Amino acid sequence: MTISQPPVERRLLPLTPLDRTGPHGSRSNMTCFFRCGNACDHPEPNRSENGHVQDEIAKAIARRSVLTGAAAGAGAMVLGLTAPATAATSTRPGTPAARAARAARANLARADFRPVAPNTRDAVVTAPGYTSDVIISWGDRVVPGAPRFDVRPQTPEAARQQFGYNCDYVGMLPLRGDHALLVVNHEYTDEDLMFPADTYTDAEIKAIAMSNHGMSVVRIRRGSAPGSWRQVKDLASCPQNRRVHIDSLFRLDGPAAGDERLRTVADPAGSWVRGTLNNCAGGMTPWGTVLSGEENFNQYFDASAGLDERYSAEYARYGITGKGRGWSEVDARFDLSLDPHEAHRFGWIVELDPMEPNVTPVKHTMLGRFKHEGANIVIASSGHAVAYMGDDERGDYLYKFVSRKKYKPKQTRAHRKHNKALLSEGTLYVARLTGDGSEDGRHDGTGEWIRLTSDTTSYVPGMSVADVLLFTRLAADKVSPTRMDRPEDVEPNLVNGRVYAALTNNSNRGKPELPVDEANPVASSMVRSSLGEPLTEAAGNRNGYVLEMIPSDDDHERTTFTWNLLLVCGDPAAAETYFGGFDKSKVSPISCPDNLTFDTDGNLWISTDGNVLGSNDGIFRVPVAGPERGRVLQFVTMPVGAEACGPLIADKNRSLFFAVQHPGEVDGSTFENQASTWPHTDDFPRPSVCVAYRDR
Repeated sequence: MTISQPPVERRLLPLTPLDRTGPHGSRSNMTCFFRCGNACDHPEPNRSENGHVQDEIAKAIARRSVLTGAAAGAGAMVLGLTAPATAATSTRPGTPAARAARAARANLARADFRPVAPNTRDAVVTAPGYTSDVIISWGDRVVPGAPRFDVRPQTPEAARQQFGYNCDYVGMLPLRGDHALLVVNHEYTDEDLMFPADTYTDAEIKAIAMSNHGMSVVRIRRGSAPGSWRQVKDLASCPQNRRVHIDSLFRLDGPAAGDERLRTVADPAGSWVRGTLNNCAGGMTPWGTVLSGEENFNQYFDASAGLDERYSAEYARYGITGKGRGWSEVDARFDLSLDPHEAHRFGWIVELDPMEPNVTPVKHTMLGRFKHEGANIVIASSGHAVAYMGDDERGDYLYKFVSRKKYKPKQTRAHRKHNKALLSEGTLYVARLTGDGSEDGRHDGTGEWIRLTSDTTSYVPGMSVADVLLFTRLAADKVSPTRMDRPEDVEPNLVNGRVYAALTNNSNRGKPELPVDEANPVASSMVRSSLGEPLTEAAGNRNGYVLEMIPSDDDHERTTFTWNLLLVCGDPAAAETYFGGFDKSKVSPISCPDNLTFDTDGNLWISTDGNVLGSNDGIFRVPVAGPERGRVLQFVTMPVGAEACGPLIADKNRSLFFAVQHPGEVDGSTFENQASTWPHTDDFPRPSVCVAYRDR
């Protein structure tokens, strides 16, 4: 690349402790800037008067002494923990009992592990008896011909062939034998930690950072220990390996494709897009493709001569200010003054087929446009595909999509082609939650899915189908759904048929725009400035919670449901916390739930993002039924500054895959002044995908 200006100069800053009472209390200022463009510093984009989920949750908290819905209903599987072997059990090596005991300990769904204590170590710390391996790290080679990573001579061309930065969603598609495909999102970049000072120009830094966004598909194989996996290094034997980046082509699909507001200078038909941005969580479909959510896309767009006034309301509702990352210096399409429609081409659910590396991935307009955390699918009893989604913004909504056509279960080419079109037609809904009051002593409420649009008919007055899909937030505002506290991962549990939503936090809860009432205790949270310090009070919902939703008649296609509060997160010593009715003296503290997954027994696994209790983030196992319901146990913690992303339980519950995102992202850190060097292969941190498993 031609150097057109002098290298960027940076000065070293002291590493700054985190203020857990301010708007960035759940994350460093550094993380907030690079990941979401300091969304917490701006007013909530949702200025509607719609009800807030805190109003309903407050009612549930007030009556939490009575637990209902602890079991999954008649015929449901009762979940619990396997008791440890007794002294009377023969565990001599080689005996059937010994082999059975080893298998039981390896099964993460049932293993009786000792939870990891809160800590601040610069390491991945697993429960005793378990270990973890790094499978792939930022810069590792993905496709044949990719250069080996060197942090100093980085180039955009190399980055498009190497594993991208800040891995998030992790999906796995088994292949024949001992092989599988790992599919990973690359959410955002932290230029302060990625680039040595006085080495690159500002334009070079932007171009390389742009190319580190996207997705990777990587072949892996089982290791020698049960539950372990490693990357296949012979890239020539990996035909599905793929690197999706800022210039990769995507096809626009669904009713809004071709709309005038999706047309640009480069794409006058509005039928395709270059690149995908800020990909956060995702999900594996029943037909073997991956859904990836484009989240904080708003922060990437500049406006050299101001924003187009035709879209003032739309830009504002999506947090688009025109003060982006300066990417327009490298690629003019990121200047909205020149191309006002380019921003409308991001904020979608992306579908990628890992098995077909030559097939163009799709952006599904039928699933609506907002800050998608991800999308996860369950097949309703009728055979229709149902996708659950969250809009990760303070005060925004939960969504559901139901396909028009039915899923075909046979593993044939014709059925797979049919299923890959299911997300193109159907009906999009938004959720309204209502508390039923405390008079009945029950710990639940009711909910309704409100129609927004089908692929042919809009149900929002004054808005067309394309209007609703392009500007879904504005459409939802008109039908009075419930305002949520940052709805992130929303996952159906295939064992008990319920749906779980991680509501990470909302530091603004209790401010004038989000007023509290007498029954709203989560508007004030107990936090710690650092590990070992006493709990102190902070305004807002700082620790988050997990909602459990039960479709009426166990039918995901129904438009009504009941809900209950499974977890009010925080330190068990804090009065406001609640752990599904389980004894609070026997649970791990948990703060800021983010991503969710399930093992084959139906236990919920939660990764966290932004622990405000003084400890590093981690991943936790939580049974959702039976006597152990709500027993939160921490299985693993992350290195300094990192969050835990993309948890996935696989390989007969023997493997926990997870992404270690933004290690070392602590205020004041730079490439020359790192807060972490994890995974300790270099003198700078490298975001990586890991797998944890039983080590003996």
